[in-house]
Amino acid sequence: MEYSEKFEQINQKFGNPFLENKFNKPLSIKDILDEFEEEKQVYSAGRLISKREHGKSSFAHISDWSGKQQIYAQSNTLNDQYQLFKELDIGDIIGIKGKFFKTRTGEKTIFVEELKLLSKALRPLPEKWHGLKDVEVRYRQRYLDLISNPESRYVFTKRSEISVLIRNFFNKQGYLEVETPMLHLLPGGAAGKPFLTHHNATDCDVYLRIAPELYLKRLLVGGMDKVYEINRSFRNEGVSTRHSPEFTMLEAYCAYHDYEYMMKTCEDLFSVIAQEIHSSLIIEYQGKKIDFTPPWQRISFAALFKQEFGIESDDSQEVMLEKITKKLKLPKGITRTQILNITEELIEKNFPEDKPAFIIDFFTWTSPLAKKKKDNPFLVERFELFVAGLEVANAYSELNDPVEQAARFKEQLEVEEELPKKIDKDFLLSLEYGMPPAAGLGIGIDRLVMVLLNQPSIKDVILFPLLKPLPR
Repeated sequence: MEYSEKFEQINQKFGNPFLENKFNKPLSIKDILDEFEEEKQVYSAGRLISKREHGKSSFAHISDWSGKQQIYAQSNTLNDQYQLFKELDIGDIIGIKGKFFKTRTGEKTIFVEELKLLSKALRPLPEKWHGLKDVEVRYRQRYLDLISNPESRYVFTKRSEISVLIRNFFNKQGYLEVETPMLHLLPGGAAGKPFLTHHNATDCDVYLRIAPELYLKRLLVGGMDKVYEINRSFRNEGVSTRHSPEFTMLEAYCAYHDYEYMMKTCEDLFSVIAQEIHSSLIIEYQGKKIDFTPPWQRISFAALFKQEFGIESDDSQEVMLEKITKKLKLPKGITRTQILNITEELIEKNFPEDKPAFIIDFFTWTSPLAKKKKDNPFLVERFELFVAGLEVANAYSELNDPVEQAARFKEQLEVEEELPKKIDKDFLLSLEYGMPPAAGLGIGIDRLVMVLLNQPSIKDVILFPLLKPLPR
């Protein structure tokens, strides 16, 4: 019998389950089991995930986010409700009242005295629902994945815990959590192709933010010495196991400090999270051990590029790009962004896999918002943090000279293919009122969660990743 037909049958005999709007479930299934006492009366509710009928009695299991619970139903006790119980399908959501007892095997079980059908499944769960393997279905129908895969429930529970740990860390350091706009009149604060839309009321084009940086720096001008935001950002670019067009970032800014301070912040933050999640500073990611014990290694970007391409830090942009193009045998006309993506892959291959590593000594022309090094104006005070081959964080000593920032913006627009050919004059205006020296940090939360929870793809840590529509 089809599930829809079963619903009609139940509706006629026992009433419409979709009219139920509440049920007394004071605790999760895990908490109910933790408070087990023989003969104790309890209320519970959850999804029916198994059922074994034995004539006039039946065993079954119900589950919620916290775990599963065995229940026992008997015809003599439930009377007419036992007929309802027999007609239930796997996937139905029920509420029960009953008393605890232990079976001969010692399993904590609820002897059902009252039963309510709270929601009827109109479709069967996938075969072998207890281990949904089809990756495409897992991403497109995450709800089925969460029903069927305990590992997925674990990942997203731990992701929530990681967010709490991040907030607690920065709150204890005296940072103020803030919110900044997601709709920008001009995209900025990072390199990347923005999503463009139109706001009807003001009749103007706006962009989904590619980064919150320029607004957070305005808050430094306004006197907020320590700020952070866990934000959603958007870049209209490719999709891969490491990239999503919609992603979550942490950005934090601290006045009167430099990028060395943010290196220490990363070491402290990541160590705290690893210890809390794994009770160890050594974790496993895709078959490799990673040791988060500080201090972490530092690798010079400039030295790596001199070794690979013969590039000197005082070479012009054009000379650098020419040397890279020639060495990698790239076609003429390749864009600056494409070359930077290729060089990012090179960096990923040249760092230790057993520990996090800070890549430092970036060229000034690649970092328009970072402060120059005092002893070498061709390099900036910046680092990228790589863990297990993934760029997880980016930070620098913030450029706060409005005149130099205007010049850097102008240079950036001459070579940046993705951003509109406009300068954020309001941000420059804010700098003219004085921004204190400061350090800024951006952390890719999705990638951090991937590493900490040993997940191979960014889609495995995003509840509803963007996917190409199915053909109609």
